[in-house]
Amino acid sequence: MARIAIIGGTGLYDPRILDNVREERVVTPYGEVEYKVGEYAGKAVAFIPRHGSKHSIPPHLINYRANIWAMKKIGVQSIIATTAVGSLKREMAPGHFVLTDQFIDFTKNRVSTFYEGGDRGVVHVDVTEPYCPALRAVLNAAAAENGIPCHNFGTYVCTEGPRFETPAEIKAYALLGGDIVGMTNVPEVTLAREAEMCYATVSMVTNFAAGISTQPLTHGEVLDAMRTNVENFKKLVMAAIAGLDPEAPCACRRALAEYGGFKL
Repeated sequence: MARIAIIGGTGLYDPRILDNVREERVVTPYGEVEYKVGEYAGKAVAFIPRHGSKHSIPPHLINYRANIWAMKKIGVQSIIATTAVGSLKREMAPGHFVLTDQFIDFTKNRVSTFYEGGDRGVVHVDVTEPYCPALRAVLNAAAAENGIPCHNFGTYVCTEGPRFETPAEIKAYALLGGDIVGMTNVPEVTLAREAEMCYATVSMVTNFAAGISTQPLTHGEVLDAMRTNVENFKKLVMAAIAGLDPEAPCACRRALAEYGGFKL
């Protein structure tokens, strides 16, 4: 049974980093989810390409609820999410990694909860620490051990997409305390919190954001940066998996204790 999952872009996934890879699927109340399962360091690891295997799903149409529900259903306890982001801070340069510890949500049209009333009721989950501190510590240690430039903090500004942001928006996000900007981390992080799973995000800085960069932004620029740094990306995530104990007790697994816990 897979206790660890990676949710990320297809640029990260390489069958050679896992042994005995197989494709599986699971049915959820929100649709069917296809994923892969393999083995690494004696541990079963599930993998979901967030944008689909051919990067065909835009950020605002990703089936976040189905993905998180599917991982919970197959027994995953810890999720490492990977994202590509633009930087609002000069010190967070392209090629650096950021272990997000807070977010600001500027999405507009996404369902962000499993609890919309009816039979499931309503809950108000605490997100004082939306990203698992224990999992972030494992990732930070893996980065240090492998000499990978990594910032052990960062506020992720999540926008609706799929367009890039204007310079005026970036200036406003920086004034609000944002460090990096992307389009996929919310509601994934809050759904994982509701599902009582340990969740951490590794963000790769691919470019400076609009108004900070001296050039117009392009998707090709993002892809080029991903290709340049994908080996460090894989090295960081797989080193963390090797050092991770997904069975270790964690407060994340009791996020809905006052409601009797999360139920599938």
